[in-house]
Amino acid sequence: MDPIALLPFIILIGAMFLMTRSAKKKQQQAVQMRDSMQPGSGVRTIGGMYATVKEVHDDTVLLEVAPGVHAVYAKNSIGAVLDDEEYNRIVHGDEPGEDTPAVPDDLSSLTGDGDDSGAPAIDLAKKPEPTDAVQGDKPEEDKDGKDGKADGGK
Repeated sequence: MDPIALLPFIILIGAMFLMTRSAKKKQQQAVQMRDSMQPGSGVRTIGGMYATVKEVHDDTVLLEVAPGVHAVYAKNSIGAVLDDEEYNRIVHGDEPGEDTPAVPDDLSSLTGDGDDSGAPAIDLAKKPEPTDAVQGDKPEEDKDGKDGKADGGK
């Protein structure tokens, strides 16, 4: 048999070996990550729910999904163990520092009310439309500008 004819089979077996090896490596990392869970850790389940670990057992984990609400999950359903800073940022909206500029809660920066630059303030109030004529003073007109008479009349 020609060794060149066996080359596609050898490449196929090598590719299968590499794929199973990388899958096994990812699985070992997931098991190691799940073993690093401790009570108080923030986690994300594979369904996308964020919770706090209360108890860790052999195959299950007791999670606090809301204050006073506990649920039992399988360890395999934990998608990620988050560090405290990331968990608080996602769940509670805590920002990690004062580096971000503060956004005002009102429109004073847009309208110039709290501004000492001397520029006139912009008036954003809706103004009423003037009413010149009282209804009934003016004859009705069609869209074409005709006075309502038939086309043949003068």
